[in-house]
Amino acid sequence: MKMSIVFFGAMALAGSALAQPLTQGERDRAMSELHATRKAFLDSVAGLSKAQWNFKPGPDRWSVAECAEHLALTEDYYFDLVTKQLLASPATPEQKGETKEKDALVLKTIADRSSKRLAPEALQPAHRWPAPEALMAHFKQSRDRTIAYVQTTQDDLRSHFREHRAVGLIDAYQWILVAAAHTERHVAQINEVKAAPDFPKR
Repeated sequence: MKMSIVFFGAMALAGSALAQPLTQGERDRAMSELHATRKAFLDSVAGLSKAQWNFKPGPDRWSVAECAEHLALTEDYYFDLVTKQLLASPATPEQKGETKEKDALVLKTIADRSSKRLAPEALQPAHRWPAPEALMAHFKQSRDRTIAYVQTTQDDLRSHFREHRAVGLIDAYQWILVAAAHTERHVAQINEVKAAPDFPKR
């Protein structure tokens, strides 16, 4: 019995020793991306009239309102994916070699609008918020929660993995980078809508 207790105690200590929280550099990089894209998004929709908010440049194109709703939905989706799904799965640190150099690739690929991707139905806009103010308040609250999590978490985000359809296998930290780059992607889309020749003057 003593041997078992000693063995399992040693295994638990070994497991905790292997678990590694984010480095300060990793925290700083993610928070920088999250803060910068938060500001870019808020700036891109500031001061828009109702006509500008709802203007669609084509029947198969999203309005600013629809882009904004999609971002509010995905902010919650990515946070729950990391904290409720990925971290609930077994840690597989042996896969780190497959994702070690992918941080920059994730940021670049996800933000690139030359590759079009259809959002899952649950993340498509459906006028869930009654007013722009309520929608934007939700996004800000959700993004601030993500930033606070990155700033303080001791979770081993580099040891939990899931495939992304555009960049392949990535770790939980890189899924947080996806959230930031995804915002950048749709800010570019919003700016495209605003640059349309028939975009309302007011």
